[in-house]
Amino acid sequence: MSETLPETTVKIEASPADDSVPPPSDFDTLKARLKESPHDPETWKRFVDVAESSGDGSQIREAYDALLKQYPNTATAQIAYLKHVLNRRVSMTTDVEQLLNKFLRTSPSVELWRFYLDYVLRVNVTPSPTTRETVRKSYDYALSHIGYDRDSGSAIWAEYIQFLRNAPEGSTWDNQQKMDAVRKAQNQAVQLPLDNVEQLWAQLESYETSLNKTTAKKIMTDLSPAHMQARTVLRQLNIHLQGLGTSNTNGIFLPAPPTFSPQERQLIGRWKSYLKWEEGNPLELEEKDRATLVARVGHAYRKAVIRMRYYPEIWFMAYTWCTSVGQNAEALSFLRSGLEANPESFVLTYAYVELLEKAELKKDQRDFSTIHSVYERFIGGLRAHLARLTELAAQLDVTTKEATEEPKDESGSLESIPANSATAAPGLNSRYQAELVERKRHYANAWIAYMRFARRSQGQTTCRETFSKARKDEYVGWEVYEAAALTEYRCNSEDGRLVASRIFETGMKKFGTDASYVLAHLSFLLTVNDENNARALFERVIGTFTPAEAKPIWERWSRSQYQYDDLEAVLEIERRMAETYPNDAPIKRFAQRHTYHQIDAIAEIDLGFAKSKKATATNPGPFGPNPSYPPSDRLNSLPNDNPSVKTSVNGPAPNPPPPPNPNKRPPPPPERKPTDFKRPRPDERERRRSPPPPPRRDPPKEEKPIGLPAVLSWFVTQLPPRETFDGPVFNTDNLMDTLRTAVIPSSTNRVRSPPPPAAQPRSAGGGRPPPDYGPYQGPQSGPPRGRPGRY
Repeated sequence: MSETLPETTVKIEASPADDSVPPPSDFDTLKARLKESPHDPETWKRFVDVAESSGDGSQIREAYDALLKQYPNTATAQIAYLKHVLNRRVSMTTDVEQLLNKFLRTSPSVELWRFYLDYVLRVNVTPSPTTRETVRKSYDYALSHIGYDRDSGSAIWAEYIQFLRNAPEGSTWDNQQKMDAVRKAQNQAVQLPLDNVEQLWAQLESYETSLNKTTAKKIMTDLSPAHMQARTVLRQLNIHLQGLGTSNTNGIFLPAPPTFSPQERQLIGRWKSYLKWEEGNPLELEEKDRATLVARVGHAYRKAVIRMRYYPEIWFMAYTWCTSVGQNAEALSFLRSGLEANPESFVLTYAYVELLEKAELKKDQRDFSTIHSVYERFIGGLRAHLARLTELAAQLDVTTKEATEEPKDESGSLESIPANSATAAPGLNSRYQAELVERKRHYANAWIAYMRFARRSQGQTTCRETFSKARKDEYVGWEVYEAAALTEYRCNSEDGRLVASRIFETGMKKFGTDASYVLAHLSFLLTVNDENNARALFERVIGTFTPAEAKPIWERWSRSQYQYDDLEAVLEIERRMAETYPNDAPIKRFAQRHTYHQIDAIAEIDLGFAKSKKATATNPGPFGPNPSYPPSDRLNSLPNDNPSVKTSVNGPAPNPPPPPNPNKRPPPPPERKPTDFKRPRPDERERRRSPPPPPRRDPPKEEKPIGLPAVLSWFVTQLPPRETFDGPVFNTDNLMDTLRTAVIPSSTNRVRSPPPPAAQPRSAGGGRPPPDYGPYQGPQSGPPRGRPGRY
């Protein structure tokens, strides 16, 4: 398609000069643009609007057919298309019922099914037993497909129940059939999480009560647990559906290709959470109702893949769930539809070919040609994408070179160069180049998967034929050569090592300047113990790379020499590495010589890295790795003007240290006891108390030195000395007496506290009575008799 676009563009530019060629219409212009960019939702909407505004039935039909091919199961577009057909704006060669049969087959849209029922009611206007039966079957058909949808309650269930109730009266048998049909529909509806389930429950109760109160009570009691569960699930369902975009009020909704922005990733997470919740059987259906659970979850997945059409993960979830419940045909349908929307998806392609391969393995006469065609089509699409990227990168490269030149006009002055030519082109070019490198890696992965399939399904010969095709591809990466070589070494028991070495040597002709491929080749030779060829390869290529590029090759070769060669060779390779990398510390190379399986005893023991890791892991600080105060492992090196200050901490001091504090509290002398910190009270009176109970005779304990945590020790040293405090000093006994006897006023009608008792003369002993240590008897209890209370 894209090859015809340049010709169209040329005709459009040349048309003003030629009166014989009419200018293209907006419809044709948008149609051509959509061929080039088929995933542009806004262009599609404009395309449909132009077709509708033209009033041409053929253009309307063409626009909607193309739109629904790109975005199938888009209910708003399907309904709009059907309305045009019903209004005779589209030729009647397109039958409405044919379109309905086509659209309804896989549609989970309540709106489309509602349109179908409206059409049935519109056609069957004449009241008769035949038309009523047709309408009833249509309702049953619709409810069997979307009757478990939340929105079907007010849209379909309520009208269906009312339709059954409005059936004409007849014989006793007919009335009994009518009553049974209404009861069956109501009983089924109130057990589903519908948007109007509470109204349906009230209608059911009213209906059954009008028939028989005794029977109504029994029916309501039997249905109550399931109904309450449905209401609970409805509340959970409303929470899950918030933010999923399941309701559309802005015309036709067309999903756009993903950018995987934070908002889109959040949307993916919401959909995944909702789908997992549906799989968890929130209605707690029993095994006998397993078909209902499968239909309900399948309905949720069909809705999900419409809104999230270009997210392969959602398609893969649908496929995985279908296979887990034994719906293999449905799983295959999901994969095929997903590949139509995402033809370059790796996960869907690999899942699809595995499903086809499993199906072929069950047959006696196996034919893998379909799988080969799938891989070839998939690789062809990736190759076309790579070709477009390569062309764009080449064009931008030319643009960058032209923009960086300084052309002059005839007068010798510099021409004005557009600002975006010299600045935008290099950035775009680097972006395309980075994407091109990444895409080539993915392209190699596709070829490797293809070779794996060919080997396991049809043998090593077919795998070699597949690799032969890959070798002729200009975009194939070196990973394909490595995979082919290792496959030969592993699966070819006769001469696999020889064939693998030849494949690596063949790849050197194409990827000899790629350090990663050389490293893979060297590692293979060392693994198969081909040291001579490994040494020859190393000496041949090591001088062709810069030191930075050759670093992994040097490390791989030196690791082998350190492990298996003699001391002279080890010292020689170390000398060469020292010349190549003069900035590396000698102890680093020496430690590498004695490292095995990431066991670096020199770094961990002699250089202290193990202890540093332990200290960092066990004492990161209470406020994270970067606290605002000096960390505890740096405190014992804090500068201190007073040499008598000693803090018991573990670790070095912070860098840089905090400035000295002029109001810094002087540290206490080391011989000072903790009791010396008690502040003297100026008016402390001698008071005699009742003798305390005799102390318990516990065995003497060994006195242990009391040490503050490191952070508190540092904090104490920053406090000002106590002599600098010039605030008031309170008598704590008088203060507590005042608070105890205070009467607190209140503006409410609560009962006020009783006034304080008259002051009693103190006993000869003075002081307060001893505290009451008796058991608590409740808020209304007083002190024990014969013993004064605490207050």
